[in-house]
Amino acid sequence: MQNLTPHDVIQLNALALAYMGDAVLEQRIREHLILSGRAKPNTLHKEATKYVSAKSQSNIVHRMIEENYLTEEEQAVFRRGRNAKSGSVPKNTDVRTYRNSSGFEAVLGFLFLSKEHHRANEIIDYAIEIVEQAKGV
Repeated sequence: MQNLTPHDVIQLNALALAYMGDAVLEQRIREHLILSGRAKPNTLHKEATKYVSAKSQSNIVHRMIEENYLTEEEQAVFRRGRNAKSGSVPKNTDVRTYRNSSGFEAVLGFLFLSKEHHRANEIIDYAIEIVEQAKGV
């Protein structure tokens, strides 16, 4: 496996970063749901969408930006991901929401590929907290 330098990672296409970030977030959310014991196997997917949907991710990243939770570098990666043209938008969400979620995923992908796993996990942990506050858990 090829190791990416920090320069390589920052040069990656923002949608490639979002692709990686989507996988990182999905894995952590699945782990969270299984370890929390709250979700029955037949409802895991439905429960996971409350954390990983474009709408949820858009809400999460807006709160993090409002609270200055993201670093300047993370905000720059978010903007790159948000502004990247994907060519398609899922039918169940609007363009702005989808682009915000892509920006959030790009941040996670950037951190993961930069080997900043601790920071990626901090952001995901806070995202989980935000979603659970909204759900009243």
